[in-house]
Amino acid sequence: MIQAFGASDPGCIRNNNEDYFLISPSLGLYLVADGMGGAKAGEHASKLAVETVQEVVASANGERNAATLVYAFEEANRRVMDQAAHDPAMEGMGTTLVAALELEDELLIASVGDSRVYSYEAGKLETITEDQTWVNEVGRRLGLDEESLKSHPMRHVLTMAIGVSEDLRIHTYPLKAAPGTQVLLCSDGLHGVVSEEQLAQTLARSATLEDKCEELIAAARELGGPDNITAVLLRA
Repeated sequence: MIQAFGASDPGCIRNNNEDYFLISPSLGLYLVADGMGGAKAGEHASKLAVETVQEVVASANGERNAATLVYAFEEANRRVMDQAAHDPAMEGMGTTLVAALELEDELLIASVGDSRVYSYEAGKLETITEDQTWVNEVGRRLGLDEESLKSHPMRHVLTMAIGVSEDLRIHTYPLKAAPGTQVLLCSDGLHGVVSEEQLAQTLARSATLEDKCEELIAAARELGGPDNITAVLLRA
């Protein structure tokens, strides 16, 4: 049985929170989405994407597998694109989306965009997902050094998101989570602000999942909280 806790905070700069998360132990489904778009379009995109994935997994009659989760992401993409096309106020909206789905003997991770999933086991923090960003998919392949990438004008540009293209690229990863393994799903308001060293230090503490989530959000706020901050923490 997986333990889970999640928390979200608008951060120190923004008035609204475009992040959205879901914890559904009955479905074995855990989600984080980071919306984008003008007005309240980002908030709408992230909520719609998460609720669509939840609906598709719930209607799969217990068929928890990679095909179900991939289809759920594809359906979320279709619905976000459709609403954006039919409502001028929602034009240009999109969202990142990461998921963890409990299968019989593993967690299935799925990702679109630059929200991340980490695992923490035996004192080691490991990044499970790959960012779909200009920095990761273009800048590094061009051989740009890490210091240059940190300040590059394209550093925040996504190469893929839910709601922006019919040609959706979904990354999936199987994760064997041994008893005691922690799995962190988070938006870039956390991982883009708090160092991986500090993430690991927090996860290493003998504290509740709730305390750790609150500490992670507090750390991002102490560092300026320039974006919405969301953390969903699981423990096998």
